[in-house]
Amino acid sequence: MPNKTEIRIGGSGGQGVVLAAQILGKAAVLDGKNVLQTQAYGAEARGSLAKSEVIISDSKIGFPAVRKPDVLVAMSQDALNALLKDLKETGTLIVDSTNVTTIPETKAKVHKLPITETTKKTFGEALYANMVMLGAFAKITKLVTAKSVEETIKANVSAKTIETNVKAFRKGLEL
Repeated sequence: MPNKTEIRIGGSGGQGVVLAAQILGKAAVLDGKNVLQTQAYGAEARGSLAKSEVIISDSKIGFPAVRKPDVLVAMSQDALNALLKDLKETGTLIVDSTNVTTIPETKAKVHKLPITETTKKTFGEALYANMVMLGAFAKITKLVTAKSVEETIKANVSAKTIETNVKAFRKGLEL
């Protein structure tokens, strides 16, 4: 049976969940995996529910959508409330405890991390929370290598923010 992992990342528009998923997907390609990445967000964009999905597989991906994610990342309470119902019972839930205060009962393995709080303390603003989350995600799931994520960050963010984005990713690896 081929190894396939379905991931859903949810948050509020403006939190960078789409960029994080794009970087995750491209890093997985660098690691030799097959990848599919999609995104959806409300018409209002900033502040409304945003979600992005990534499928990482050792073989061809037959269906182009996440049905029951193996991993759910919730960067906001609204995202958790809307998306938790689909998470596999045996799945992994990663929540930003800065923005998620109530976690409904679940059989999934739960990782509560102060992602936004850590980002604000370290960088003075929440802008890089998506990269901190990506570092924590990489460490917890081991689905992508840190080397591939860092290479992908360097190739996909503006030149003036490369250093801070990489530092934020590394901070997430420490969480």
